[in-house]
Amino acid sequence: MTVESTAARTPRRSAGTKAGTTGTKRTTSTTKKATGARKTTEPALVQLLTPEGKRVKNAEFDQYVAGITAEELRGLYRDMVLTRRFDAEATSLQRQGELGLWASLLGQEAAQIGSGRALRDDDYVFPTYREHGVAWCRGVDPTNLLGMFRGVNNGGWDPNGNNFHLYTIVIGSQTLHATGYAMGVAKDGADSAVIAYFGDGASSQGDVAEAFTFSAVYNAPVVFFCQNNQWAISEPTEKQSRVPLYQRAQGFGFPGVRVDGNDVLANLAVTKWALERARAGEGPTLVEAFTYRMGAHTTSDDPTRYRGDEERLAWEAKDPILRLRRYLEAADHADEGFFAELETESEALGRRVREAVRAMPDPDHFAIFENVYADGHALVDEERTQFAAYQASFADADGGK
Repeated sequence: MTVESTAARTPRRSAGTKAGTTGTKRTTSTTKKATGARKTTEPALVQLLTPEGKRVKNAEFDQYVAGITAEELRGLYRDMVLTRRFDAEATSLQRQGELGLWASLLGQEAAQIGSGRALRDDDYVFPTYREHGVAWCRGVDPTNLLGMFRGVNNGGWDPNGNNFHLYTIVIGSQTLHATGYAMGVAKDGADSAVIAYFGDGASSQGDVAEAFTFSAVYNAPVVFFCQNNQWAISEPTEKQSRVPLYQRAQGFGFPGVRVDGNDVLANLAVTKWALERARAGEGPTLVEAFTYRMGAHTTSDDPTRYRGDEERLAWEAKDPILRLRRYLEAADHADEGFFAELETESEALGRRVREAVRAMPDPDHFAIFENVYADGHALVDEERTQFAAYQASFADADGGK
């Protein structure tokens, strides 16, 4: 398999980083519009593992996973299984009234774990609100992800502790944050990179276009990782863009690559390549992970109202976890003991998440005033006093005041 890249003009450090400059395959189809017929191209995916679990060669990207060991492959499988188990538990907790909302990653495990494991410790991540697998790779305790969805905090982790920013609810704004941070990294002369995650729906936001512009002009060391899960809530990708999303990078002057989002090895390899470009001063890259949201957009969504079962079943056959398991079994890299032990670990994680969520204390009513200014502020002090008086005005449940 080969990759179609949109940046033949962009310089590379070596021949090994020239994605899509040779052997690219395209298929052309014609779509009739009111204005006449137009041609569209369907790009080849970067794929290292087929849905049947077969390893395929790729001249451009094999080098980035050439040294991967059986233990590391089992680690990728473990990451995906435990992330899916955590995600399923969070969905159940929301249905039981323990969480206000949840955005599932079901079906997107390979894109997140593959790209997450490509990162170095000193790289910095700007997520949306669905990057539970990336958070896992960055060492964020899964239970810390749930405080915001339970309404007890605004994000339960220190972003600087894991170089993993807080979840961003505003669609697309984190791409600008990532670009600004990456520009700062470049000015500091640091040997690190930045990655920004967003979905196909966010690609239609003006913030994303602005981030592309700034990152290209300032040659920022940032990777834009778009998980194209085919649906922006109820809007399909083809109603948002007349070209494949990765091709948008061409207009801004940097490379775009489409990768099989359900292939953890391909995501690992492509993200490593993009991060190396960034660290070498070669500027931004757009990676489009072509995947599928198997569940609802969030727990408040009903996907049966806008898509059919046939589509979902077709994508379930490309399941990222099943794909890697088939490869592990065929290559004798894992036995039944490994899978049984992982199942036990998975159930233990589910129990820990349930217990942690139900034990979360209600937030201190006055905590909202603590981090407004680094050194305090007279106006905040006044507001705190007013709020204290307001709280004290309520009837005491015991005294009946």
